[in-house]
Amino acid sequence: MADWMRLDNAALIFPAVRRRDWTNAFRVSATLKEPVEPELLQQAVDALLPRFPSMYVSLHRGLFWYYLQKLKRAPRVRQDGACPLIHMTGKELRECCLRVLYYENRIAVECFHALTDGSGGMVFLKTLTAQYLSLRHGISIPAVEGVLDPLETPHPAELEDSFTRTAGQVPLSRKEENSLHLGGRREEDGFLHLTIASVPEARLLELAHEYGCTVTAFLCAVMLQSILKLARLPQGGRWAKVTVPVNLRKVLGGETLRNFALTVNVGVDPRLGSYTLRELTRAVQSQLETQVTAQQMAARVAANVQPSQNFLIKILPLPIKNFALRMVYRRVGECKGSINVSNLGKTGLPEEMAAYVRFLDFTIGPQATYANNCSVVSYGGVTRINLIRSTVEPRLERDFLTRLVELGLEVTVDSNERS
Repeated sequence: MADWMRLDNAALIFPAVRRRDWTNAFRVSATLKEPVEPELLQQAVDALLPRFPSMYVSLHRGLFWYYLQKLKRAPRVRQDGACPLIHMTGKELRECCLRVLYYENRIAVECFHALTDGSGGMVFLKTLTAQYLSLRHGISIPAVEGVLDPLETPHPAELEDSFTRTAGQVPLSRKEENSLHLGGRREEDGFLHLTIASVPEARLLELAHEYGCTVTAFLCAVMLQSILKLARLPQGGRWAKVTVPVNLRKVLGGETLRNFALTVNVGVDPRLGSYTLRELTRAVQSQLETQVTAQQMAARVAANVQPSQNFLIKILPLPIKNFALRMVYRRVGECKGSINVSNLGKTGLPEEMAAYVRFLDFTIGPQATYANNCSVVSYGGVTRINLIRSTVEPRLERDFLTRLVELGLEVTVDSNERS
């Protein structure tokens, strides 16, 4: 890899729409069964520098595009605080686009979304945790279950911009109804409230099957119930919609560790009346099945890739590109969804490593214009639902989790709520 690299197609939007009080970032973490030793964690971070050249980078402005500069030295590990995903400033991003944090038994990695998506971030976290445990206990951990061999040379496929390879010939229209948003009083100091609900994976899957849908569709439908209850209606004919990120590696193939996900929006029109949970699950499942196909996703990729390959757009100076991207984002971005529900699905670890890991977590930060987000990952028989918000009142989390309990799920809750 050269000393610098272009942003992948999905990443082009993130530096342009970043604000002084908001960065599009996410977090993956592993909770161990013993306290983390910071010195050994730093050794693990240092050791992975050659293996993950697309992760150890900083963000810089060019004349026509932003670009990522390869780091010569790994970032220093830092102690984690009570608030996850603290705003990444421009100065910090010019130094490094990821953080490695520790607190008691937890190892956490926070990434600016221009680096990778949740799937790529989880591969990095697993490999980092495996390297740490190898140093801590002198064990050998095989490169399986998303753990990479730290001594292996990075594969070219891991560094590719898979969007350009998989774009279809015909772009899909971005036209769709706007979505309603929940109100709320924002925290003045930018504090983000994180509530983690643990539920039995098997019972959640069983419940989803009872409603004839996937776990993702089931959680989206329950979330839509809560949004429809809590939103101030009407909102100018806006729909209640959930934004669902789709891992394109599973649909279009590929091994990239960079961004390779796109979102689809699923929901209902509140003006048509009330909806039962079964009606919502049926609607969401049907919409996901219709939209998440190889043909549809390739057409969505084409809608993003084709404009960026236009010669006239390529030669526009960066400030003009940024203005144009912000306008596009305002028209077809967050206004089309009420909340994200991002499910990484079921994941595992090598046996040698699983003995030391209690939980895996995945958290997407709130968006700029809506205050709540929901991220999900299942490991070791437990599904962890990470609910984050930037508002004071926990209305959505409370209603959503109450509904899960009423549906027969055993729910255990942890949070970082301030006393």
